[in-house]
Amino acid sequence: MKVELHRLPFEMNALEPYISKKTLEFHHGRHHLTYVTNLNNLIKGTKFENIDLETIIKVAEGPVFNNAAQIWNHTFYFACLKPEKNYTLKGPFADVIKGSFGSVSFFKDTFVKSAVSLFGSGWIWLVMNPKGSLEIIQESNAGNPLRRGLIPLLTCDVWEHAYYLDYQNRRIDYIEAFWKLINWQLIEKRYTFATEIGPIVQWISTFVKASADKGMVIS
Repeated sequence: MKVELHRLPFEMNALEPYISKKTLEFHHGRHHLTYVTNLNNLIKGTKFENIDLETIIKVAEGPVFNNAAQIWNHTFYFACLKPEKNYTLKGPFADVIKGSFGSVSFFKDTFVKSAVSLFGSGWIWLVMNPKGSLEIIQESNAGNPLRRGLIPLLTCDVWEHAYYLDYQNRRIDYIEAFWKLINWQLIEKRYTFATEIGPIVQWISTFVKASADKGMVIS
């Protein structure tokens, strides 16, 4: 099974002035593509060649895991973004956030602090845990919450290639810009779908497959 590079759900210049066309050309057109090329070369003729990406992420180690997870993480990240003003988290999902974090402002502050404080490269995730509540977790390098049995809802890429051309070492400015681009309608759809799946033992595989069919997770 050849892994393909998914197209961006928007034009290269659509996220300006927050994320530039030049950044996306490098981020998606070079870095993301490189992970796809690397993985296809690594799995050719191996037991991973005909396995879906999510399974590879769960069971593989080393370079195969790193490249597979980076493909999935990047595709998920780009799908979280929308080139329109989405500054306000409101409605039913805001109530969900308040139930887990106390307030929307505390949720944002916690997410931003987690993103700024992650040492080196990695990802910040909003996830649903087996109890149905929401958490913010840090994952270094290619870390992916599917490995922990958690359902990902939102992620922010804090590898330098995601922001250095636009913000240099000012990660905090990038995080604030990222926040203005979050597609909260999509995040809420992911959450709603995840809560409707049923028993926890079915959550991960069912969520990833079915939500991909619905366009909520591109993987």
